[in-house]
Amino acid sequence: MSSNLERTVDGSPGIGRYVPLLVLAAALVVVLLLPLQIIGYGFLPPDDALADAAKSITGKPWPDILVLRSDYAIDNHIGWHALLRQVYLWTKCGDETLVLLSMTALFALVGWSALPWLKRPEAWLITLALMLGVQMPFMRRFMVGRPFMWSMLALMTILFLWQARGSAPPDKRACAAMTGLIALAVLLHGVWYFWALPVAAFFLARQFRWAWALAGCWVAGAVLGAIFTGRPVVYLVEAWRQAWGVIGLHTTQSTLATELRPTTGNWFPLLLMGGLLVLRQLAKLPARPCGAQPAFWLACLGWVLGFQAERFWDDWGFPALMVLMALDLDQFLASLLPAESVKRLVLTGILAVTVFLTTTSDGDGRWSAAAGAKYLTEDDPRLAGWLPGHGGIFYQTDMEFFYHTFFQNPAAPWRYMAGFEPAFMPPDDFITYQQILANNGDPDNYRPWIKKMRAQDRLVLSARSDPTSFLPELEWKYAAGTLWLGRLPRKE
Repeated sequence: MSSNLERTVDGSPGIGRYVPLLVLAAALVVVLLLPLQIIGYGFLPPDDALADAAKSITGKPWPDILVLRSDYAIDNHIGWHALLRQVYLWTKCGDETLVLLSMTALFALVGWSALPWLKRPEAWLITLALMLGVQMPFMRRFMVGRPFMWSMLALMTILFLWQARGSAPPDKRACAAMTGLIALAVLLHGVWYFWALPVAAFFLARQFRWAWALAGCWVAGAVLGAIFTGRPVVYLVEAWRQAWGVIGLHTTQSTLATELRPTTGNWFPLLLMGGLLVLRQLAKLPARPCGAQPAFWLACLGWVLGFQAERFWDDWGFPALMVLMALDLDQFLASLLPAESVKRLVLTGILAVTVFLTTTSDGDGRWSAAAGAKYLTEDDPRLAGWLPGHGGIFYQTDMEFFYHTFFQNPAAPWRYMAGFEPAFMPPDDFITYQQILANNGDPDNYRPWIKKMRAQDRLVLSARSDPTSFLPELEWKYAAGTLWLGRLPRKE
């Protein structure tokens, strides 16, 4: 039956000649459908993407939005914010539309990045099902619409490029491509120093010519990306200084942003790695030894360093394992079925449905839980007089409060104490912030902020009952959920 479909009666090619194109089209479509389906549930990312969109629409610098240290020098995502600003000026879209565009575009770019390099696009669908469908936290991370996805895109492309070149050393075109990819990642994402990890992985794999070439491209790309910011030296130095400051200022890991905290050990990647080794042996794949593959070493580095900070695994080890898995599955499927076999269409259809269902399932409301949530807005008559006045400050420890409230009120005339990174607060405020979190919100630890408050400032507290009983210095107003707003008593 299959052979009849693959060739017509007179022996000329039949539907079989269209199989590779149909399989590729199916993979492209299903990758695009994933974020669209998730958006349909009302999902919005809970963090940076909201603030990025609001900032890009208002055009205000961070010191006009957050209370920052006096030595804060430059926006470390300046390129990303400039790009979003241009998209907003071109389209005049709202802040929610800008977030949805970011989520969809970044997911699709990363989701499509492997397809040009694979002979069997269905290998990528298997990879997505295992890496994103089974491990839902990573699917959520792929949907947050943040610029680290540009670094992930550049990394995966470079690893695939190395594989495509075989044993040949990198030529000028390969070096130019790597330099451009790194420059774009540095401009949009900012964390140029993390590119030391893939360089180290190439050295560990004993791919020395590629390692030295990548090191040179890293330096050239970092400088080139920084030049486009208009303040290259400040941009590069500040990114490094901020990284060390963020880690060094936090006395306990509990006050770090979630992605900077250590992992407790995710053993599923080790099972996948073991499965690949078994597949190699049973199918006798003509693959390079794992020890000679930079993707293998980068996955190992990311997994081990994840015990220091989760981001090593999330942003570098995880995508490297995806590349390694896709390449091995690509060889396996190529040996299993001819390129024009109609059976590939059946397999692709099954895999496409599997990827779609496993990644977009709304079990336990994981995509729709936040839909319809109530947030503080300037036009809410219930809150008249209870939001900060002009030049006022929201004193709060909840970074999600900042993301959601700034997103809903991008042009509001107030600032926030805790934003995308608490270590950027003024030193005395950061100490207060740490003490509040370290003591589980003990009311006494809020008093340094209460003493600093002015008539236009507000304190945000999460409590199940009226805080007047334990912080009587302030007047209190119930806002939403468990949030209460405190202000200095009004003079009669």
